[in-house]
Amino acid sequence: MSAPPLELNDVGDELLDHPGADPRTVAISLRNIARANHWFGGTAAALYGVGRVLARVPRDAPVTLLDVGTGLGDLPAAAVRWGQRQGRLITPFGLERSHVAAALAASHGVPTTVADAGMPPFRDGAVDVVLLSQVAHHFAPRSIVQLVRTCDRIARIGVVIADLRRSPFAAAGFWFGAHALGFDRVTRTDGITSVRRGFTPDELCRILANAGVTARVERRPGFRIVATWTRPA
Repeated sequence: MSAPPLELNDVGDELLDHPGADPRTVAISLRNIARANHWFGGTAAALYGVGRVLARVPRDAPVTLLDVGTGLGDLPAAAVRWGQRQGRLITPFGLERSHVAAALAASHGVPTTVADAGMPPFRDGAVDVVLLSQVAHHFAPRSIVQLVRTCDRIARIGVVIADLRRSPFAAAGFWFGAHALGFDRVTRTDGITSVRRGFTPDELCRILANAGVTARVERRPGFRIVATWTRPA
């Protein structure tokens, strides 16, 4: 039986909610999101989570990493560079429902499969680590539960969920930062919507508990929140 379609969060609306959005606008937005990840803590939060999941994995063991909703592919590419500094070999893959994003990620060295995150074409334990960064907030809570279970099923070693911690200060900080960096209007507006769709630690803990996983949920700089867990050996 196929999984039900993922239901979007009813708080606001973002460009990346729509896989058929204008390709040029999507490309501009994805580039600015990658810049936001670099400057506003998204990349650091994701790498922190990957480091936690791999803490007990020998450094000479090759690792595969799947980034669900990879966008420009900036986060798995950053994970590869982080791994090189750690003496780890990380092989990245992406999953995207946007053909535009998938092509851009592939051009940045991240082979990317075009498919819906709710029905990814991967068997159980197909990859070592699954990264879900700034994707969960796009969906309604019950669909996030479904997505978490899917990530848990696909991962052999562990899962990282990195997302936004909802706060009026986060929204204000993004607004001023986005203007300072010259982001386009769509990215500025969507960024505020993303913050409004973000989580408190307690909210994310409840969702993960409903999904049946026991995770460590931590606040990180830049109004980020990171949940990590490892699969049973």
